[in-house]
Amino acid sequence: MALNNPTMDELARIAEQYNFQLSTEDLQVIQATLIPTVQGFERLDQLSDSSSPMAIERDLGYAPPTSENPLGAWYWKATIQENTDGPLAGKTVAIKDNIAVAGLPLTNGSRLLTEFRPRSDATVVQRILQAGGTIRGKAVCENLCFSGGSHTSDSGPVRNPYDPTRSAGGSSSGSAVLVATGEVDMALGGDQGGSIRIPSSWCGIYGLKPTWGLVPYTGAFPIEPTLDHLGPMARTVKDVALLLEVIAGPDRLDPRQVIPPEISFRYLDAIDQPIEGLRIGLLQEGFSWPQSDPVVDEIVQTQIHKLESLGAKIKPVSIPLHRDAMAIWNGIGIEGTLGTMLWGNAYGSGWKGYYDPELMAFWGQTWRHNAAALPYTVKQLILMAEYLRSQAPGRYYGMAQNLSRTLTAAYDSALESVDVIVMPTLPMTATPLPSPDASLEELFQRAFEMLPNTAPFDVTGHPAITIPIGMENGLPVGLMAVARRFDERTLIGIAGAVEQYVFQPPEPPVRMSV
Repeated sequence: MALNNPTMDELARIAEQYNFQLSTEDLQVIQATLIPTVQGFERLDQLSDSSSPMAIERDLGYAPPTSENPLGAWYWKATIQENTDGPLAGKTVAIKDNIAVAGLPLTNGSRLLTEFRPRSDATVVQRILQAGGTIRGKAVCENLCFSGGSHTSDSGPVRNPYDPTRSAGGSSSGSAVLVATGEVDMALGGDQGGSIRIPSSWCGIYGLKPTWGLVPYTGAFPIEPTLDHLGPMARTVKDVALLLEVIAGPDRLDPRQVIPPEISFRYLDAIDQPIEGLRIGLLQEGFSWPQSDPVVDEIVQTQIHKLESLGAKIKPVSIPLHRDAMAIWNGIGIEGTLGTMLWGNAYGSGWKGYYDPELMAFWGQTWRHNAAALPYTVKQLILMAEYLRSQAPGRYYGMAQNLSRTLTAAYDSALESVDVIVMPTLPMTATPLPSPDASLEELFQRAFEMLPNTAPFDVTGHPAITIPIGMENGLPVGLMAVARRFDERTLIGIAGAVEQYVFQPPEPPVRMSV
């Protein structure tokens, strides 16, 4: 779009907004000095390729009817395949709808973005297609990915395949359901507070949040750069490891990545590694939350001890700061999300890497002109973030970022005496979906009540996997294992041992294929 020279009225409005106290004569001088600057921005339009037509030939798909989408997990269906050879040949993949697939919608769960189509694929999508995978479409995600429940997407609730009256978990809700029901072999999820692990746990599949920076975030809609993660979700440990091998590794467009050169990306051969001598720490502070279901705690404790017959060594560990980790997450997530996702037009500023100027312009204008359409979870965040900015701008964000190093060191210290830390992924099994006339209090509760064990590791960047470990009243229970940074191999190993020797979840009673 063409950029016009600012009018006097526009400059006066901005000056009044900031209380600049400029006279009309001052504004006239400033207006004249800005003409060369505007001409320079016009030149940027000419130099950039963002205005060129989308050069892509692929199936652009369709919005599936309810008959093809009984659990509400698909946002968009398509069939995209570029190679027939490679490690993912024959595998089908769903892409969370906060990740760019060129030509397909990228709504991030919000009706504000229904008309936006990205021009290029996210790096992880490129890698999947190059590896021979077949993309089947976009999976529903929660509205702006700001919910751990599956009731907030503007396309409607995503239903749990074990009980359609219950939540599938969020924010990678559709990804988990499509994997659990066999619609696809594997899926990509995103995780800033647990959004891979929450729905994976409640839908009885494996979901791995990698070490921060291991998998490039390029081309995905951010929440806050220090919290952003992408990772694999699948019904088997082998498929989690396979997809991780494909998507992990350096990408020069993502400055989040600082990967040690000695790191091996060979995860498949870790599945069958012996766990004799593996030191497992039961995190005491990960159990008995106020909202915990005691049966969930008991299932995790009982089932993990079965690995002792294979030679694993299990002992309790204590990390008191784990109980304060949500406060640290809030310190980063509230002001950080406002600065990046909202005022920063989805990408923020101040970092070198790939920006999507079309998405930034589209989203930046759309949400400002239609703020009433933002989800209540994000409205709550804006109110709190702006209050913080008015009272102590940046103070608590800075404190939380500094304390994130203290929290990281606390987990690192515990991981010197054990190889993995385990706890329930979530304090409870899948909760009921709120009714259409549910109170605002219930809507908030169902969005955030499950976060206390998952969110801390988005702050610290440690890798964490949820493993199906049992059932309670027909609903899956997940165990979460956490390892040292860039030690995904150990997580794959313990997940493989549980899968082979301890527990395999039953097929969900609701299948989606038609």
